[in-house]
Amino acid sequence: MNLFEHFRERVVETLERMAEAGALPPGLDLSRVAVEPPREAAHGDVTTNAALVLAKAARMKPRDIAEGLADRLRGLDSVAKAEIAGPGFINLRLEDGFWRERLVEILHAGGAYGDSEIGGGTPVNVEYVSTNPTGPLHVGHARGAVVGDALAALLEKTGYLVAREYYINDAGAQVDALAWSAYFRYLQALGAEIDAQTFGKLCPGGELQYGGEYLIPVGEALATEFGGDLAHRDEVHGEWTVGSVEDWLPRVRAFAVERMMELIREDLSALGVAQDVFSSERALVERGGVDEALGFLEERDLIYTGTLEPPKGKVPEDWEPRPQLLFRATRFGDDVDRPLKKSDGSWTYFASDVAYHLDKFRRGFAEMIDVWGADHGGYVKRMQAAVRAITDGKGDLDVKLCQLVNLLDGGKPMRMSKRAGTFVTLRDVIDEVGKDVVRFIMLTRKNDQHLDFDLVKVTEQSRDNPVFYVQYAHARIRSVMRKAAETFTADELAPAALADADFNRLTDEDELALIRTMAGWPRLVESAALAHEPHRIAYFLNELAAQFHALWNKGNDNASLRFITAEDRALTRARLALIQGVAFVIASGLDVFGVTPVEEMR
Repeated sequence: MNLFEHFRERVVETLERMAEAGALPPGLDLSRVAVEPPREAAHGDVTTNAALVLAKAARMKPRDIAEGLADRLRGLDSVAKAEIAGPGFINLRLEDGFWRERLVEILHAGGAYGDSEIGGGTPVNVEYVSTNPTGPLHVGHARGAVVGDALAALLEKTGYLVAREYYINDAGAQVDALAWSAYFRYLQALGAEIDAQTFGKLCPGGELQYGGEYLIPVGEALATEFGGDLAHRDEVHGEWTVGSVEDWLPRVRAFAVERMMELIREDLSALGVAQDVFSSERALVERGGVDEALGFLEERDLIYTGTLEPPKGKVPEDWEPRPQLLFRATRFGDDVDRPLKKSDGSWTYFASDVAYHLDKFRRGFAEMIDVWGADHGGYVKRMQAAVRAITDGKGDLDVKLCQLVNLLDGGKPMRMSKRAGTFVTLRDVIDEVGKDVVRFIMLTRKNDQHLDFDLVKVTEQSRDNPVFYVQYAHARIRSVMRKAAETFTADELAPAALADADFNRLTDEDELALIRTMAGWPRLVESAALAHEPHRIAYFLNELAAQFHALWNKGNDNASLRFITAEDRALTRARLALIQGVAFVIASGLDVFGVTPVEEMR
């Protein structure tokens, strides 16, 4: 139960009865009435702004409304006090019995505690990673992968119908560059005596863009698949040289992209990420998706030929001082209209992306979330404008930009460069610290903030390491439950049996505070889902773990507060129920993160 929504409903019902009784004007808009946690715990358990937001429409003083409302709220079940604060806020303090009932609720729900139906089965497309298929993933890609995956899980927990999607950018110049690089390794596999610098002069742009060793197996596989069919052999000297580009490029490109996607899928699997849909840009273009999308816009007079003014500051790649085919992006909130074709007649990346998002919408996704790297920040407004245009205002695109990850080793930066082939791969990091550590740490800061990932610090067993601190709380609880099993039967320790414990025995203020924090979990889940901010869960789990560890330490200092009290089985059962509730909430949060709660710490 989201207790704040529960009391909001009670407040709204009370206001409606006040209107029926003539204490308020009829027909007031109650949509802005909110019930939230107070800024300071000392002010109460929940607070409402009802009197403040209704005063103007009711033509009454806020305190006059507050006095009548507070008087009626004092009669509600579970309300111990209702006090007016400031200009008209009403703070409610709830009875201890209400909080003990929440512990019963947690124990019966188990890991499903916090599940919600606010999504109502609404389809949502969450697209993430979508890196160019030119090599294995590095730790920077991991952040978008984890943010997208956790956000998808959070939306599923709150009742949305989620599709996890990867957009394969396999139609641009970069995959052609990949093909040339793979072809170089193919020639090497055939035995050609040609160095990277010499071969690079033959490539578009005059250099070999992807020289990493990860392409050596691809070249060997090409040699196994095609033999010497893709190259030319001098029959006199027996030397292998470059064959007809028109012949080998399409085949090598498709082969290399497929192998790179296999590699990327393996990396994602090692991170615990499994996506439902992989959409190909090349396939979209080849089946006429871009032409269709542009035709859709043309029918609505949203395309024209014109010349853009040179932009101030840094000139974007798609600006050209000539007449271009433009999308009327300014009609939909963008700063300038956007080019759809390049000078060579090919589509811009933006044109393909417009078609791709139209394809998403036609697949039934009016709500779309894209998780991008921070370097795409300048692209957000145009894509949101395009989505509004191609969906006739029915679609919505939220873009989550993930800032850079600074990979450190004991405080020292670790360099990475995909093109030089010297980067630290995501798999290297997973092998070093484990997928659970990678996933949790990636969510400890908001996605648009820079993140330091230190291979040493993330494995330290200290209060400053959030993943250890939260996992240690769960492990300590499991340790207590194993100890309790020496005295209690399995049936007595079952959550349903613990829910029948005498919770009136829980009288220490820190015990009740722990329940209050856990009772806020359903609201936290819903608010994080609505805001598309899974990092909020990390903050909550850290706070809950801190409260649990504090209670553990109190028991170390005062034997009467220990979780297991041999001479008082009833008190022990109540405290075991309390910490079992904590374990359920921690496990529920870690499940959203795709992290396995540990049973014991090594």
